[in-house]
Amino acid sequence: MNNKILFSVFGLLIGASVSSQNLLESLSKEQDKEPFKDEVFGTFFGSRINLSHSVETREQGVLEVSLQNRFWNIPSDQLSFDVDKINVRLEASYAFTDKFTIGVGYGTGYDSFDAFFKYSILKQKMEKGSPFSITLLQSIAHRQKNPGITRPLDFDERIGLTSQVLIARKLSRNFSLQLMPTFTNRAADSFLPETPQSSRFSLGFGGRYRIAKHFSLTAEYYEIFNRIDSPQTYSPFSFGANWEIADVLLQFNVTNARNLVEDKFIAKSLQPFVLKDGDLHVGFNFVYLFHTREK
Repeated sequence: MNNKILFSVFGLLIGASVSSQNLLESLSKEQDKEPFKDEVFGTFFGSRINLSHSVETREQGVLEVSLQNRFWNIPSDQLSFDVDKINVRLEASYAFTDKFTIGVGYGTGYDSFDAFFKYSILKQKMEKGSPFSITLLQSIAHRQKNPGITRPLDFDERIGLTSQVLIARKLSRNFSLQLMPTFTNRAADSFLPETPQSSRFSLGFGGRYRIAKHFSLTAEYYEIFNRIDSPQTYSPFSFGANWEIADVLLQFNVTNARNLVEDKFIAKSLQPFVLKDGDLHVGFNFVYLFHTREK
């Protein structure tokens, strides 16, 4: 699969949006109800904040298809407005129940395939009940390309795992926060002489602030407790804007993380978040919702 195919799929999804049902609009109506009496809706709207998954799980029967990408330039002495590099990932996920979602993805950056599941174990309630929403996430990735490793790798040596507990609270109608205790394990890291450990522990922070009915600002940051020092790695940070249009969600972002799967962008972001050529990457996520069940 190449970039032309992925962008063709992207175009088809845009064209399909004119005839879809309006799940995001219904979420917006739930969010504006006065007062909240049961479960809180629309903590983040999207199933991702920017880089990371949010606590949100879709309604049963919803198929979510997304196209994610990052663009960046290779540092040089000459001013250029061309894009030197691009990472693209296509993802599809299906909500088997209101609480349980399974997804799969393909990324061009390292010729990677990944899969994940999300399970919502607790929903925030405004009157009596939990003050938080909690969702469990487990993802697994397999990469054909592993730069820096010269010897052939077996199948299991190409695996990356990420386990997260997503804990979020909607503090007001416009403001939501999320904590993300995270464990990552990249088997290939143990074969690099400078990184004998394959496991990393980190704590992520995410937030969303709604500034208009269908427009919000988002941010994410991960503090890594045992980061890789050689090559030098940095904490991933992103800042973005979300725009909801019917069953389409557009997420624009600026970040120092060029990779699109959790174990890679959390543990191995090689650029700091600074205004320097080659360090900041821009991109967007295009998310489209298909409804396979009648409401």
